[in-house]
Amino acid sequence: MVTVHIPTPLRNYTKGKSTLELEGTTVGEILTRMVEQFPDLRPHLFDEQGHPRPFVNIFVNDEDIRHRDGLKTPVGDGDTVSLIPSIAGG
Repeated sequence: MVTVHIPTPLRNYTKGKSTLELEGTTVGEILTRMVEQFPDLRPHLFDEQGHPRPFVNIFVNDEDIRHRDGLKTPVGDGDTVSLIPSIAGG
């Protein structure tokens, strides 16, 4: 099982859950299972073409998937996937 940490702004779309336990071998599989379970989450994570939104950073065990294989980044039992929305301010 892979643990997915849900940031506070997205918990409205996961029925208030802060973590999810999901099965999958890649980040893409994990996120697909997550949005199948919580469809309202999809537009907050993916654009119309199915690509991850640029303002949502995705990490596997503290490593940004942009520096690995993107959605094809492998995950295994005990790994942690963290969704971190970018924060802008002024």
